[in-house]
Amino acid sequence: MTGLHERHLAVSPEWLALYYRHPLELTHGEGRHVWDADGNRYLDFFGGILTTMTAHALPEVTKAVAEQAGRIIHSSTLYLNRPMVEMAERIATLSGIPDARVFFTTSGTEANDTALLLATAYRRSNQILAMRNSYHGRSFSTVSITGNQAWSPTSLSPLQTLYVHGGVRSRGPYAELSDERFIQACVADLEDLLGHTRRPAALIAEPVQGVGGFTSPPDGLFAAFREVLDRHGVLWISDEVQTGWGRTGDHFWGWQAHAEHGPPDILTFAKGIGNGMSVGGVVARAEVMNCLDANSISTFGGSPITMAASLANLSYLLEHDLQGNARRVGGLLIERLRGVTAASPAVREVRGRGLMIGIELVRPGTDEADPEAAAAVLEAARAGGLLIGKGGGHSTSVLRIAPPLTLTVAEAEEGAAILADALHAAG
Repeated sequence: MTGLHERHLAVSPEWLALYYRHPLELTHGEGRHVWDADGNRYLDFFGGILTTMTAHALPEVTKAVAEQAGRIIHSSTLYLNRPMVEMAERIATLSGIPDARVFFTTSGTEANDTALLLATAYRRSNQILAMRNSYHGRSFSTVSITGNQAWSPTSLSPLQTLYVHGGVRSRGPYAELSDERFIQACVADLEDLLGHTRRPAALIAEPVQGVGGFTSPPDGLFAAFREVLDRHGVLWISDEVQTGWGRTGDHFWGWQAHAEHGPPDILTFAKGIGNGMSVGGVVARAEVMNCLDANSISTFGGSPITMAASLANLSYLLEHDLQGNARRVGGLLIERLRGVTAASPAVREVRGRGLMIGIELVRPGTDEADPEAAAAVLEAARAGGLLIGKGGGHSTSVLRIAPPLTLTVAEAEEGAAILADALHAAG
């Protein structure tokens, strides 16, 4: 155990988890690589939980941060803030939400917390619909709507939460159905649920479940849900904390895979837009955003320095078509991973889209999750020079692969080869 690890344990909560038997101290990064305190170099396929979205030490972002820091770092929302207004204008346009208003926060948790506040105040209801296996943050309200038991430490809640089928395609009572019949069954379940409850305020859903193991429904499910929700007067919140900004490759926002009936009522974002700076936010049409009848501010949300980073990062992402790169290189990577895992009895499924890929591990010959194998592969991948994440539903048995969106074809090939060796070594 290193001295820093001992110091960490002495002052940190027991539930503040660290990866690896011998935890890493990352000291610097460049592009898609990071280095630890011992000088070891790693290919980074997790980006600090999908947060270093573009690249480590991206010159355009570091320059923008340095220049803004030399002017003013902080002011709060009590003063006009040019970078915040400019960023809000760009996000309002990109969101697809008509007459959009944008409120910045410091994290995805806070963004989802704000979305819940808006929805419950607007609809005068404390009932929320959420997806099974979901994750929405670590605050008191977001924990209470999280459908993943491993990340929901208390049953106490300010909200009444009802859970809906559909977030996990390949498990559960509808897994054997065709995509069309799967959607029909989930819609019927939603209709039945709404027939037995008072009107909920909103449905909150991740288009691709992040912590849940990069699971997703068939395209079109949330469009079908939207028909039912609109008929019952229920808002739709799309949690884009992990799926936004082109990571899925096919779309800029995850909701666009379900776009038949237009954008969500509320959209939340965070993670990668700051490329490591603490940025989150909420987009909603003015009628919903302006429903609060009390004062509110944000001390740190939308700070000049985080907005300068976000503006530079967003410009780089759009100018270099990183969504297209996620589609092209991500498509290659997922096919490589399917190829190298095809003969492994421990791999149940390789799934995902763009640069958001999950490898689900099970005990060979069964459908039973194998978190021990996932932990072993994580260690073996690190030994081979690759950092990945893990997640999943009832146990952390899914390897989570989400490199920065500038990933090259050569790096994708290298990472797939390291993962193949790690699976072999752990299996």
